[in-house]
Amino acid sequence: MSVHPEPARPSTAGMPGRSAAQIRRDIEAERRDLGGSVELLRGRIAELTDWRRQVREHRSQLIVGAAVAGFALGGLMMLRRRR
Repeated sequence: MSVHPEPARPSTAGMPGRSAAQIRRDIEAERRDLGGSVELLRGRIAELTDWRRQVREHRSQLIVGAAVAGFALGGLMMLRRRR
């Protein structure tokens, strides 16, 4: 899942002469944008912390890592036994 931010719209914050209604509209627009960003972030976090999915996607790397670790531990055990 790729997250592409929407193009930034020109900010009217800090512009002199804005009415209270314009300020309220800007605040509501920022609130909606922030809400959308939070939802995207939640989805991305859920995706990255799903360990079952990570195992499915990286199965071959996990198998290779387990084999290397097994050979390394076996080799260490053999060296200790010889002493």
